[in-house]
Amino acid sequence: QVQLVESGGGLVQAGGSLRLSCAASGRTFSGYAMGWFRQAPGKEREFVTAITWSGDSTYYSYSVEGRFTISRDNAKNTVYLQMNSLLPDDTAVYYCAASDPDRPPLGAPTRLLDYPYWGQGTQVTVSS
Repeated sequence: QVQLVESGGGLVQAGGSLRLSCAASGRTFSGYAMGWFRQAPGKEREFVTAITWSGDSTYYSYSVEGRFTISRDNAKNTVYLQMNSLLPDDTAVYYCAASDPDRPPLGAPTRLLDYPYWGQGTQVTVSS
């Protein structure tokens, strides 16, 4: 089991930046792909970005590519989401997720079902 705790959410004006963090504890962080998803009111949870255990590969949704950057520090068991040029449409609860190292995702880790472990979420609100 692994526990995930997100932080760094808040209220920001359009065009601004925020940096989210996700700290993992419990089972060793080794081998986990990590992802960020978001869910806006009345909408389904959607993929935002993901990074492999080594950090060699990253994946982004079309809507955030070029504006958001995912990174990880395995020594600190932490994954980050740097969000720049924020838009009102980025308003959502952002969730951190970890894959199961014993059952690695097939292909790009962009699906909800690739991640059995989830944080509680952090609210990001972008005002226009």
